[in-house]
Amino acid sequence: GIIGLFITAGLVMAKIRGGILWGILLTTVIGLFVKDPATGEAITKLNGFVSLPDSVGPIFCKFEWHNIFTLDMLVIVFTFLFIDMFDTMGTIIGVHQGAGLIPDDGPRDNVPDAEKMFLADSIATVAGACLGTSTTTTYVESAAGVGEGGRTGLTAFSTAVCFALALFLSPLFLAIPSAATAPALIIVGVMMMPSIKRIHWDDYCKAIPAFITIIMMPLAYSISDGILLGVISYVACHAVAGRFKDISITMWVLAVLFICKYIFI
Repeated sequence: GIIGLFITAGLVMAKIRGGILWGILLTTVIGLFVKDPATGEAITKLNGFVSLPDSVGPIFCKFEWHNIFTLDMLVIVFTFLFIDMFDTMGTIIGVHQGAGLIPDDGPRDNVPDAEKMFLADSIATVAGACLGTSTTTTYVESAAGVGEGGRTGLTAFSTAVCFALALFLSPLFLAIPSAATAPALIIVGVMMMPSIKRIHWDDYCKAIPAFITIIMMPLAYSISDGILLGVISYVACHAVAGRFKDISITMWVLAVLFICKYIFI
């Protein structure tokens, strides 16, 4: 993993086109010749190249209707709604800031055509449910493509084509070890860090919620949990400081809902 990080970081710093991708490939190849001390096997395990994807027939549109109006189903829908919505919101804002598409002197949440992005995400969620997959959502790894210069829908379309091809090359892609992908995620995180300079660190009512949001995303392994805890701490900090005028009705409602989520769900 450390070797992969140095390789990927070196390629990115050298401003080599596709440095992150080349870093993943080179680290994967090196893994063929390096053994895992815990297992004694090669870090990269290649078990073929081509494989036909499994049929979606047995699970296609196999919905469960019997318990749809129960309290348990309401809790499940509510949970997935918050996870998907706030994962998408956090990713969209983070990627846009990393791409420089949000002006420094403008509102921090002023994302152009955000409604279209949420519409695309919601359509993908419905399609994923019909195909029997877990909830689909936007991924923060999109920042890697942005870092390489991707700015238009052509980037997303090309990624979709590659995913379609990956269905038939699953053994090859599954051979890529975490030691190769983890460095790429670290570099993506570095690309997104400049956004924190816009936080008012001298205002503790804003700095503390921002820090909690940032630190809890990796600790909780969830973008949505980081945002939820950030909203709760934002309202709590301003309330304790007596700055009630700075708390909007929307923030009060969200904070109450998020607290209820952690208590009852």
